[in-house]
Amino acid sequence: MDRRQEKTRQAIFTAFSFLLEEKNYNKITVQEIIDKANIGRSTFYAHFETKDQLLSEICQELFSHVLETAVDKNSVTGLYSQKSAPKSVFSHLLQHLEKNDHKILSLLACESNEIFLRYFKDSLKNLIKSQYINLQERKNKNVPEDFLINHISTSFVEMILWWIKDGKKYPAKDLDKYFKAVIDPIL
Repeated sequence: MDRRQEKTRQAIFTAFSFLLEEKNYNKITVQEIIDKANIGRSTFYAHFETKDQLLSEICQELFSHVLETAVDKNSVTGLYSQKSAPKSVFSHLLQHLEKNDHKILSLLACESNEIFLRYFKDSLKNLIKSQYINLQERKNKNVPEDFLINHISTSFVEMILWWIKDGKKYPAKDLDKYFKAVIDPIL
């Protein structure tokens, strides 16, 4: 994708994100996105077949960015350029959320949050399996792995929602400590 296409795509993402903060996803029209992004209808459809495809791709981009950087503990840019990355992938992820990369907390708290929460939870499941379940010896093997992954991802998402609604009173490092205190015993 050339720079012009990337710039257009980013304008569409930005317009869509702005509209999502104002109103419910189901009430947003393609025309409103086009108007806000200041592009033509054919340009929108050259990038996305539908509004649903736009939603899917924005979620994939947002969550993959945050989750991939949370796994990359050797990154020398961005959040950890001046200090070492935390040992816990959850701590790393929480610090990205605290920094509010790509306004992700706004999307998780917006009127259409159920859509974003579903994508976030699904993205978390892969992270949990690869970075948490597979790397630790489980104490309780009687609990099916898929149940455990679902439980952990749901708990994490609910914790984030609670944190947002509570005005982010606790720093990411404290949330990580609380989350580990709840999750470690079930592993």
